[in-house]
Amino acid sequence: MQAAPAHAAVATATRAASALPTTLAVRPPSVTGALRALEGLLMRGGQRTARRNAWTAVLEDRRRAKDRREAQHVLEAVAAPGPQAT
Repeated sequence: MQAAPAHAAVATATRAASALPTTLAVRPPSVTGALRALEGLLMRGGQRTARRNAWTAVLEDRRRAKDRREAQHVLEAVAAPGPQAT
């Protein structure tokens, strides 16, 4: 079997590169994408999952704290004598 001529391989590579959408060729990676790529290189899958789970727990705790504050505000308004706006 014979190898393809070098100029044919270059032409094929040029056609493949020109088939990419221009937005992909010009747009730089986002900061988030770059950080996720760096995270993927530095952390193993389990560590990454643990970190994301921890962040999800933090967000859930914040949501519950906000709900508690709102409930406390309503209870204080109901318990106070006289008309109150809630």
